[in-house]
Amino acid sequence: MDKKILLIEDDESLRRAISLKLSKEGYTLCTAPDLKTGMELYREHRISFIICDISLPDGSGLDFCTAIRQESDVVILFLTALDTEADMIKGYNAGADDYMTKPFSLTVLASKVNAMMKRRFPEEKASVIRSGQIELLPDENRVKKSGTYLTLSANEQKLLFYFMQNPRRILSKNQLLEAIWDIDGNFVDENTLAVNIRRLREKIEDDPSNPSYLKNVRGLGYIWERTCEKP
Repeated sequence: MDKKILLIEDDESLRRAISLKLSKEGYTLCTAPDLKTGMELYREHRISFIICDISLPDGSGLDFCTAIRQESDVVILFLTALDTEADMIKGYNAGADDYMTKPFSLTVLASKVNAMMKRRFPEEKASVIRSGQIELLPDENRVKKSGTYLTLSANEQKLLFYFMQNPRRILSKNQLLEAIWDIDGNFVDENTLAVNIRRLREKIEDDPSNPSYLKNVRGLGYIWERTCEKP
């Protein structure tokens, strides 16, 4: 899934939590703390979905939405503490597709985003992603090596998907822990990550002692060494 979401939210901790949750759903996030930065990101990237607060440091998300609507039908979801009926009507009148009020559930937000994306892009199917002899099959939620399906645990599969969505990029241990295990879940130590990496290597590498796909970068983290391509 290569659709990009623009998130405009001035609360740093909330922005980070939403970004992590939606990244685990397979989306690419562009995040901004204010409208000015948000508009710059919108101009620089091909955005498929916008999540925007209304009360922001440099203006109103309503005005931002109105401006976007003059040139695009991109999906827009307001995520705000303004919860009166009048506030919601203003949001929809500005051009929003949906409106959620704070506090909210990250799981419900992710489900709403997934549902709205599927309605907007019903004809699009997830493409196979190949890297060497490894194939990700998002539609099946399965993995092949040299044409044979691999048996992976849930966490091993999440790790593999995350690495192949970020090829040739050094990922720190903290990044991996946050991306694979929920930030509000049980404490997970680095040893758990190392065990899952070792087990994953045993299943994808021809020689786990001399890996050609998933390598350790001493003191920094791990990297998926090969390119990943969609046919």
